[in-house]
Amino acid sequence: MPIPSHCTVAMGKDYYKILGISKNASDDDVKKAYRKLALKYHPDKNNAPGAAEKFKEVAEAYEVLSDKKKRDVFDAYGEEGLKNGVPGGGTNDFGTSGFTYTFHGDPRATFAQFFGNTNPFQDFFAGFNDAAENNDPFSHFFHLTTNRRSPSVKQDPPIEHDLYVALEDIAKGCTKTMKINRKVLKNGRLEREDKMLTINVQPGWRAGTRVSFRKEGDQGPDRIPADIVFIIKDKPHDIFKRCGSDIRFTASVSLREALCGVYVDVPLLGGGYVTLDYTSEVIGPESSRRLAGKGLPYPKESSKRGDLVVDFNVRFPNQLPDRTKKILADVLPQT
Repeated sequence: MPIPSHCTVAMGKDYYKILGISKNASDDDVKKAYRKLALKYHPDKNNAPGAAEKFKEVAEAYEVLSDKKKRDVFDAYGEEGLKNGVPGGGTNDFGTSGFTYTFHGDPRATFAQFFGNTNPFQDFFAGFNDAAENNDPFSHFFHLTTNRRSPSVKQDPPIEHDLYVALEDIAKGCTKTMKINRKVLKNGRLEREDKMLTINVQPGWRAGTRVSFRKEGDQGPDRIPADIVFIIKDKPHDIFKRCGSDIRFTASVSLREALCGVYVDVPLLGGGYVTLDYTSEVIGPESSRRLAGKGLPYPKESSKRGDLVVDFNVRFPNQLPDRTKKILADVLPQT
């Protein structure tokens, strides 16, 4: 925006010169210039004299020139008008009478807001190492700084949450949406926000499977956000028990049914029943029956499934009349 004819721009910092751009630079030009200089002068990578002060200067310059209102006032009245108000106390041409700006003084907060992290170097190195082979203009800087001391900023330890999933959902897969609350840096300040994380549970996932969301924890100056980790747990089932990819069901039968014969209805995890015919064989106290392919999918090969194992619980009476005992003694084999 051109400078109003009645204004005299006061001398002071030249934010355009600090970023090495022209006054007609686009918003994208401002961002590119800040990205290059902030990475060049970051104190964790550049310990040369004056680097920290330069890092602070480019942060302030970016905050002014990336904001239309601040940039318009700066273009018209310079640093003096931006920070102390319109010269002479009049009303400016931008509808910002009484507006003043003060840099918050924390260039790392500006850096974190721009990059989404106070220390993006580890994430960037892999990409820039590849870019160096393609003559990327920033690759030379990263090549020089790779061998310097390791950043002092460490990542917060993972934040773990148990995620209980029903066997029916494990059998077919499902989508779970979990809400987390975290601190985020906005305009140099920490604010709390809710964020929804989506977990695509695959068929057959075992208990203990870990699903990680990188750096979704609390943000803040001089910290790398923690990873958020969800650990799959089996939700207790009313009638089935999981054993790897197999599931087990316990069928309860009376002693008479076990000896004399019975049809046993066995429920299936997906619904319905399978009827087992035991009318011509005895069900022993430790008997079991394996129904192939009626269990859970294999986690790495969902086209194959485990088995449904039917265990039998034979209910013995607590006591018998003497007459019944005599009859059983006469008819039951001794071995």
